[in-house]
Amino acid sequence: MQQEQPGSAGAETSRFRWAFMALGFVCVGLGVLGAFLPLLPTTPFLLVALWAFSRSSRRFHHWLYTHPRFGPRLQEWNRYGTVPVKVKVSAVSAMALSFGFMAFVARVKWPVLVAAGALILVGATYVLSRPSRPPGP
Repeated sequence: MQQEQPGSAGAETSRFRWAFMALGFVCVGLGVLGAFLPLLPTTPFLLVALWAFSRSSRRFHHWLYTHPRFGPRLQEWNRYGTVPVKVKVSAVSAMALSFGFMAFVARVKWPVLVAAGALILVGATYVLSRPSRPPGP
């Protein structure tokens, strides 16, 4: 068995294994909450959790990737990069509500509003550009 070199990516990952695992569990928790709370997204948190588990635990990565409730959407994203229409509507609505809150309730300064609007526009464009369904047979 080879030992990893101190500067290699594997050594870096093993040094932060517990941090990646903690991030994975926090994101799974937020993703589960998002399944019940309308403005909290589920899939992005689960994607981050899957990535974190891929760096820390094969066991938990496999558990999440094959989970009966969350696994199919994660697998579909992995294979085809799809974002279902319901998720697109939810994501873009949450972005619009956040922008409206910043503009009319929090009354943030215009440079912050412009920067936030630009980031929201980039995020919304990306989400809307993804296919809604996997390619047909």
